[in-house]
Amino acid sequence: MKIENEDELDNLIICRRCFTLHEEVPLHDGTKACCSECGSVLYRFDTGLVNRGLAMSITGLIFFIMANAFPLVKMDILGSEQFITMPKTIISLFENHFYLVGFLCLFLIFLFPLMIFISNILLYTLFKLQRGEKTVQELLILLSHIIPWSMADIFFISILVALVKLVAFGQVHIGIAFWALMVFVLIDIYITKRIRLSELWMLKKRIFIKNGQK
Repeated sequence: MKIENEDELDNLIICRRCFTLHEEVPLHDGTKACCSECGSVLYRFDTGLVNRGLAMSITGLIFFIMANAFPLVKMDILGSEQFITMPKTIISLFENHFYLVGFLCLFLIFLFPLMIFISNILLYTLFKLQRGEKTVQELLILLSHIIPWSMADIFFISILVALVKLVAFGQVHIGIAFWALMVFVLIDIYITKRIRLSELWMLKKRIFIKNGQK
């Protein structure tokens, strides 16, 4: 494939699995383009992506707030009750001088997930308003940097492992924040894995080229 100038690069799509280069082709609503070599999905065209993405992002942010505002679990060990919350877990790490682990948890399970959902809400809102091309571009670049570092799903799995071990030492009661965190993790997986950044870049191009914005 011969490229005459750099602008033609915007019309090329590379497969994330086998790295085969493809030229972008127009799609009908609800259809998807697949790699000619390995068959993996390259991109989709879905007119309902903006509304669905905005709704999921707002819902995810609400559940994230709930997961941090209420107890995850309540432990009753030898008559002593203790409540565990996400903020309390991070604060305890700092209080016990585990500063490196504390900072990692602060960013990986709190700040980065929060930034992802706030950025997505702003991004889809601008898509709906068809305004702020420069801001949209900066948000997409920001998301490309922080999405790989969001590890709320790993944190949730670690909680499940810890609960299995804690059951042997006393009574463990699941709090509302546990279920909120579970829902948030499912939404987070959908937002970060199901909706690809490449599709959002293509959506940006369609919206702002259509409106004649440069």
